[in-house]
Amino acid sequence: MLATKLRRNSTDTGELNNHAENRLLAALSREDFRLLLPDIEQVVLPLNEILYRCGDVIRYVYFPVDSVVSLLSEVENDRSTLEVGVVGNEGMAGIAVFLGVKKSRNQMIVQGAGTASRMKAADLRRHANGGGRLQFLLQLYTHALLTQVSQSAACNRFHLVEARLARWLLAMRDRIGLNEFQLTQEFLSNMLGVRREMVNKAAGTLQKQGLITYTRGVLTILDNAGLEAASCDCYRSIKEEYENFLD
Repeated sequence: MLATKLRRNSTDTGELNNHAENRLLAALSREDFRLLLPDIEQVVLPLNEILYRCGDVIRYVYFPVDSVVSLLSEVENDRSTLEVGVVGNEGMAGIAVFLGVKKSRNQMIVQGAGTASRMKAADLRRHANGGGRLQFLLQLYTHALLTQVSQSAACNRFHLVEARLARWLLAMRDRIGLNEFQLTQEFLSNMLGVRREMVNKAAGTLQKQGLITYTRGVLTILDNAGLEAASCDCYRSIKEEYENFLD
């Protein structure tokens, strides 16, 4: 585990502010938030860090602040992967712990470096099983994440790679608040579950339309409105579900 602990703030208010940058934690009352503080810490998540692999015991859950975590489904025979979900500052990576599951059935990898609030799985269960606000929020988040996973499955089956790539880029933009990403074709191939040639073709199409630029592993969104128009309706459906949950 390469996640690095950050020094705790010297004031209670400072720690509250740090962790509250995760929108799920920010939806807690101040009193409920204070109950979590002894068991929560901030960590740095490096790019491409694998938080856990399929079959690993989930020892920690993560509430991303400015980092992004991908949920990857693995195909055992050819070791291929496909992204089935993404977690940013709207949620928690490791929701299986809340559902009473101890081992991960997905690979969790950091696709956007940054910070996160981390809690031991046992502490999360203890805090979330009390029937309070945290339990309620995690129930709503579970539904939102299931919506994302099911919508992504339909999207991967029926929609063109260009539309899927546009959806993925918009989801990343929403979570990290930036229009520029460091991405390789191999990485995008794993995320979208297609060959690199198809990724290159899809990126080329969006680039010709003046929506993005993609050179030397750096992809930049030039036209947000245009990229949203090029994306499939799955992007809007998933975003609406999360906004409803957070509201």
